[in-house]
Amino acid sequence: MKINGGIRFVENGITASIRAMHVDSELISIANENVTGFDKVGYQRKDAIVSSMTEFLGVHGLSTTIDDKVGRIALSENPLDISLAAKGYFQTESAEGIKLTRDGRFKLDKEGNLLTLDDSKVLSNTGMPIKLHIVPDDLKQIKINDRGLVSVFNPQTNKLDSVAFLGIVDTNGALVMEPKVKQGYNEFSNVALQEEFINIMPVIKSFDANRQLFMIQNQNLQKVISQLSSAT
Repeated sequence: MKINGGIRFVENGITASIRAMHVDSELISIANENVTGFDKVGYQRKDAIVSSMTEFLGVHGLSTTIDDKVGRIALSENPLDISLAAKGYFQTESAEGIKLTRDGRFKLDKEGNLLTLDDSKVLSNTGMPIKLHIVPDDLKQIKINDRGLVSVFNPQTNKLDSVAFLGIVDTNGALVMEPKVKQGYNEFSNVALQEEFINIMPVIKSFDANRQLFMIQNQNLQKVISQLSSAT
């Protein structure tokens, strides 16, 4: 007995061109999102992953991954602007649950709660919201060291009172032991515009080539249909 096996894949050129243009459009969209996020605090660029079956699966063969390299760190005049010079994320809590972010632009409410710009609570390394027992008139009286320990100046003792450690974790939720916290700095995106433009040029050329193929095939199909209709 002889068993024959194999895979046969046949489709028309117009379908292949449309699928390829769809994939190229998604790749361009990912690059555009990175360019748009260039000046955003805490933004991490997205890398497109193209599987070996994308030619047949189309956009279903595409996925993205986050580039977790440290971005551009710039000095800020706000003592509650915090950046990380190492990989990791701040833990915050909102109505939607716990979220991770590298955007360390924090603020203090009148009750002493440490909050993000969208009013989410900043969590400590114990998973509890950070709340200062003293609300200083001057934010410079709040100190955060490179390990993430938040302290506030106590005017009664003329000393710094420890409050809590910032809850800085990796993508798996494990605490980062050496987060390299920098107080008074903002971390902008890790996007390199030159690389984004260089990487997107072959994709744009591929899209244009597939568009030309689609137009040629479409014109030929119209001619065939016209000739068939005139022949009848």
